Amino acid sequence: MTLSTQFLTMLAMIAMGSFFGASLDTYKRFFKRSAIKRWIIFVNDILFWIFQGLLTFYVLYAVNMGELRFYIFIALFCGFAAYKGLFQDIYLKVLETMISVFISIYQFIVKLIQLLIVRPIQLLIMTAITLVLFFGRGLFSLIKMALSIVKWLLMCIWKPIQLLMLFLWKLLPKNIKNSVEKLYNKLAGIFRKIKNYVYKVYKRINKKKK
Repeated sequence: MTLSTQFLTMLAMIAMGSFFGASLDTYKRFFKRSAIKRWIIFVNDILFWIFQGLLTFYVLYAVNMGELRFYIFIALFCGFAAYKGLFQDIYLKVLETMISVFISIYQFIVKLIQLLIVRPIQLLIMTAITLVLFFGRGLFSLIKMALSIVKWLLMCIWKPIQLLMLFLWKLLPKNIKNSVEKLYNKLAGIFRKIKNYVYKVYKRINKKKK
């Protein structure tokens, strides 16, 4: 390994140490341990360390083909210590500022969507429902009024017909009246027998089911 490669490796590992410190603070900031179950915390911690290890090895492989030296671990520790001593407060302030900015942008977008999309849709739906109810009530009233008019017309038509039929019935000879009454009584008797027969069959069927 040449001196230039070793120098680049040192710089890369110092940068990775600082990056690890920033990643750890970011992970702690977004991952609330008190509100999450222990097994989820355990899994997330393992995934975090695996990701950091793979990323560090990838950078090391890109710089010196993955050759490990003792000074690499020292460089990582120095980078982490430099981040803790020099950059942590600045980074945390920048992180909080970015989070606040993103939250403000998100809230603005949500309010904008509600103002331009959700509320107009709600207004249209409420207007449509109001119109449907209004026209529905109007239509119901019209139908009710039309039925009343039809009923009144039928009564006006049927009353004269009924009176005319009574008048004609009185004019008929007695022998025709007697024949009509006999025919009516026969038909009534036949219908009564059919009704009784159907009722008996219905009772038998119910008894069999029980």
